[in-house]
Amino acid sequence: MLDLVMVVDDNDADLVYTEVVLRARGIAREVSCYDTAAAALSRLTDRAQPPVSLVLLDLNMPEMDGFAFLRAYESQLTRAERPVPVIMLSSSPESSDRLRCTAHGCVQGYMVKPLSDEDARQLLTIGS
Repeated sequence: MLDLVMVVDDNDADLVYTEVVLRARGIAREVSCYDTAAAALSRLTDRAQPPVSLVLLDLNMPEMDGFAFLRAYESQLTRAERPVPVIMLSSSPESSDRLRCTAHGCVQGYMVKPLSDEDARQLLTIGS
């Protein structure tokens, strides 16, 4: 079981559904949901807060999309820091989006919404 999973998505229904799946399948002890990438980035980079085990990140969001989040997050890491694993959880099945995500070292996978039981179980091996 992962200690803390952060879910970042501008769609409230997707946030609720993903949180329910994570809790019901025993994937996370705690789930933190953010409806803006900027708020999630602020929390993720706040070293005074408990560490995050895994981030589930939507791609298509207003103001700051998933790609902007990844660039900003990676630019704030020091060389000594190990990045928190990020799984892209997007409605986009496009291979071009998958390919762009793999350019970011913190991205450990790409899943298409909604989060399936099988995908949820895979998160345990990625985030541990």
